Amino acid sequence: MTKPAIPATSAAVVVVDPLTSIEAQEEAQAPACVMSFNASEASGAGGLGCDIATIAAMGAHCLPVVTSIILRDTAETFEHHTLDSETIAEQARLILEDVPISAWKVGFLGSPEGISAVAEVLSDYPDVPLVAYLPNVAWLDEEQQQSYMDAFRELVLPQTHVLVGNHKTLTDFLLPDWDADRPASPRELAVAASQHGTAHVLVTGISMANQFVDNVLANSLGPITGEKFERLDASFIGAGDTLSASLAALLSVGAEIHSAVGEALSFLDQALDAGFRPGMGNAIPDRFFWALPPSEEEEEEEEEAAAADAEAAEPADPAAVGPEDSPPARPSRRMH
Repeated sequence: MTKPAIPATSAAVVVVDPLTSIEAQEEAQAPACVMSFNASEASGAGGLGCDIATIAAMGAHCLPVVTSIILRDTAETFEHHTLDSETIAEQARLILEDVPISAWKVGFLGSPEGISAVAEVLSDYPDVPLVAYLPNVAWLDEEQQQSYMDAFRELVLPQTHVLVGNHKTLTDFLLPDWDADRPASPRELAVAASQHGTAHVLVTGISMANQFVDNVLANSLGPITGEKFERLDASFIGAGDTLSASLAALLSVGAEIHSAVGEALSFLDQALDAGFRPGMGNAIPDRFFWALPPSEEEEEEEEEAAAADAEAAEPADPAAVGPEDSPPARPSRRMH
């Protein structure tokens, strides 16, 4: 006896849970998450305000953990108030139990106790890359500076993938007894950092004889990559936080260290070039420079470049051109 034919449509019927489908789409579209431990300060130049803006500008999502509150304006720092270590740790752990992260950013942690709390959280996730920024804390008294640096050296450096800092700040921190007639090289700073377990150092603001400053990524074997910046007349705040936050965002999506540093330096250079003075003090990097409308000069350059591209791509027989042969559209002004 012949079996009845199965309708063709029945084989194609798939029952899909709409909630599961929506969750899968949201997970696929979710940006990488970077947890930042840093101070909160009202100028928005550095600290968590900077980290949130920078990481968002790079296309990732910032999970901000407040470590202290700094009272400052755009000209100077007046004082700071630390948070207790339990509050710092609890902020982080509640989010970490809910949201997977792809990178850490560490800035100013407030106190040795705050450093200890953050280091304990970091130690539970050894495979997540950590970018640690060492700011200049000269506004603390000498005893506070020493205890902060000692705790940072002992507890944070062993877990750090990239240590970011100004050349002088890193020299004072890593090579406090340096007394040579010449400045310490990036490799020498990297060797000193490696003795505490840090894989790389990104040294910024290295003075050069001309109107440039150098920025170099190095490990204990020597320099890896870097970029020179033209020395600017304006005095900025927030540059180090901007650089380290952008680097953490790039590492969060799996970028290789050398290419991530190159792109982070390029981002900082353009953010500084578009910087602004919101008050009567120092200038601030514009982390959303790519969202600004182009100037008349930039529009003319883009039009000339587009015309040149079109002319170069024009075939001998226009009728032979198909859609796949059309020149690609120029990239968006957004870099990341």
